[in-house]
Amino acid sequence: MNYGYFDEKNKEYVITKPNTPAPWANYLGSPAYGAIISNNAGGYSFVKSGANGRISRYIFNQEDKPGRYIYLRDDEANDYWSASWQPVGKDLSVYKNECHHGTAYTNIKAEYAGIKSEALYYVPLDRTYEVWRLKVTNTTDRVRKISTFGFIEFTNDSNYENDQVNLQYTLFITKTDFKKNKILQSINPNMWKDETGTNHKERFFGLVGADVTSYNGDKEAFIGNYHSYGNPIAVEKGMCDNTLNYNTNGCGALHSALTLQPGETKEIAYVLGQYDDVESSKILDSYKDLSVVDKELEELKAYWHGKLSHLQVNTPSEAFNAMINTWNAYQCFMTFIWSRAASFIYCGLRNGYGYRDTVQDIQGIIHLDPEMAVEKIRFMLSAQVDNGGGLPLVKFDHNAGHEDTPDDASYVQATGHPAYRADDALWLFPTVLKYIAESGNKEFIDEVIVYANGGEGSVYDHLKRAINFSMERLGDHNMPAGLHADWNDCLRLGKKGESSFVALQLYYAMTVLRGFAEDKNDTEYVAYLDRVQKELYDTIQKCCWEDDRFIRGYKEDGQVIGSKKDPEANMWLNPQSWAVISGLATKDQAEAALESVHRELNTPYGVRLMAPSYVDHAFDGALALLFNPSTKENGGIFSQPQGWIILAESLMGHGNRAFEYFTESSPASQNDDADTRKLEPYCHGQFTEATGSPFEGRSHVHWLTGTASTVMVGCVEGILGMRPDLNGLLVAPSVPSDWKEFEISKVFRGKQLNIKVENKSGAESGYKEFYLNGEKLEKNYIPADKMKDVNEVLLVM
Repeated sequence: MNYGYFDEKNKEYVITKPNTPAPWANYLGSPAYGAIISNNAGGYSFVKSGANGRISRYIFNQEDKPGRYIYLRDDEANDYWSASWQPVGKDLSVYKNECHHGTAYTNIKAEYAGIKSEALYYVPLDRTYEVWRLKVTNTTDRVRKISTFGFIEFTNDSNYENDQVNLQYTLFITKTDFKKNKILQSINPNMWKDETGTNHKERFFGLVGADVTSYNGDKEAFIGNYHSYGNPIAVEKGMCDNTLNYNTNGCGALHSALTLQPGETKEIAYVLGQYDDVESSKILDSYKDLSVVDKELEELKAYWHGKLSHLQVNTPSEAFNAMINTWNAYQCFMTFIWSRAASFIYCGLRNGYGYRDTVQDIQGIIHLDPEMAVEKIRFMLSAQVDNGGGLPLVKFDHNAGHEDTPDDASYVQATGHPAYRADDALWLFPTVLKYIAESGNKEFIDEVIVYANGGEGSVYDHLKRAINFSMERLGDHNMPAGLHADWNDCLRLGKKGESSFVALQLYYAMTVLRGFAEDKNDTEYVAYLDRVQKELYDTIQKCCWEDDRFIRGYKEDGQVIGSKKDPEANMWLNPQSWAVISGLATKDQAEAALESVHRELNTPYGVRLMAPSYVDHAFDGALALLFNPSTKENGGIFSQPQGWIILAESLMGHGNRAFEYFTESSPASQNDDADTRKLEPYCHGQFTEATGSPFEGRSHVHWLTGTASTVMVGCVEGILGMRPDLNGLLVAPSVPSDWKEFEISKVFRGKQLNIKVENKSGAESGYKEFYLNGEKLEKNYIPADKMKDVNEVLLVM
């Protein structure tokens, strides 16, 4: 079934049926203030950290309650509903609802009993509070008396875990007050006062645009015993009882009684944040003229649409356009900002950045905002240990130069990460290369950045130490040792085991670093890389190639993992795609390995991570066995590697196959099959259940996934063929043969490129002619020094 559509003109996804198979969410805010909201206004807010800055509560795992609720009540008919379909849940035959998820805002429109409402939720640009603007319109020909109730359930403690489980403490540390037009909540009110008596740990929930008729600061008083969010006693009665919280659960509930003339619209706004009485009053005063809301909304759109405008495509595939132009791109930014910190699945307890996660996430936004990306690259380089490895978890309050490492018991105790992973620092190579190639900032390679545990070195030195980290930790076959894990946390090969995936990453890293070394005329290091890369090449070819595939690796006892002789898990995806991406595979090997992937791993919903699933023949260390077959790492369609197989097929010129993989796994392609997919049709999930599951095609773990980045890279560098290097841009699309023409608008190093591709012959890749500003070039490559401010490019396939 179809529950909504892509509105690309406004860059919105419009949900037309509110009873979606799962909560379909959107992100509001910035690193300083985060908010996630569903199409039914469920969700929560936090300051900086979902673990230690939680402001509002949320019930995880299906409930999608509570949230940012606005109730409306007909005071003459004693009937009530909510501005979002839930929590009241009126009969959809008489209650009409549309949710417009946009770039950092959500606008929920509803109509019931002759009353239209429009609830706009957003966090103003560069602010650390949120605004809920409500418009209420009387569409009837009689006067209507309508009450509005804005409601938020506060946490009693900013620490999410304390708030949920340490009730013998958290139930007795808060109180609420009502002052003029707002509820103020104080946490540990005796502890945080300054010399003026101001409590800087206060939260507020305030109202502008109408008088407060009644209020509650106590959840039980507002909801009522044996009532729920769907039928609060205060809304049923039409009045709050002005009870405030002292030693129970706090909330903000503000009631206003409105009179609407026929055809009249009234506007009010609720504001939520973590500010004291004085500062919150200043914020509320700034919204006395509610026209500021429209100005702030336009600022948000201009900011995000401006970033997205740096790459826009017009192809024959509307699903491809919607993902590349808006939703995959926006998801890349959200994942870049929040890593795996806070969603409806990640509950907010992860108080930091995973090293490899974040370094990969950066890749997804480099082509859209290289300068935003480089700030995070610097941050992650400063989380590299002086031995070349990365800190497995980089704390939000990371103190570069002064951090403990996995070699220290204190780090392990603080983070729960017991050892280095084999692949963490190797993700720096594609990320640093993409930034320098996209921006043209060659000087970055010489920028000096501290190491996590002290000392400093140039970016070039950081990359050399990353190579050295792997070379100093080799297994018995002279491939990188498995250490705690490689990319797959459910594959434990043992500390001295060896991963073919990491070996291929190292091979690729050497190629990248060789390019920088040549550019710096570091001939001694070039010679070293040539020698060790040739040795690694020979090792991988000798030890990892098996007929028509690359094996997954070796356990430390020498057992082969991923041999075609194995009864289970005899075919693995990542070694095949990375053999191509790394440049190690011969053409014949690449063709054979990719064909094996399609034959043995492909499904209607994407490519399985491996197959068959582990059931009876798992080795000690195959933690995927914990999961049901065809689920997650145990033979599921893990979404992140879809981007790598798209890129691998594109690099081989297989446009039809690359687009086949995009289509199978793309959320937008499943918009009309939402009951199977369940997750949002506008954002990637972590994995999809594969063949063997009774729910094949059902997807899980929305929004915060490395999939956003890898699929974006696979589509931009692979299908669209936008491949920058140190000196310019290669234009080498690999597209479906039925794409007869398409257009790409790209900003590259501050220059505008308007690229038109003609494909009348129905090719999948390659080119016949290539023109820059009317001049025919010998190659499909644009040197940076030949670009004008605005460039017209024609590629004839």
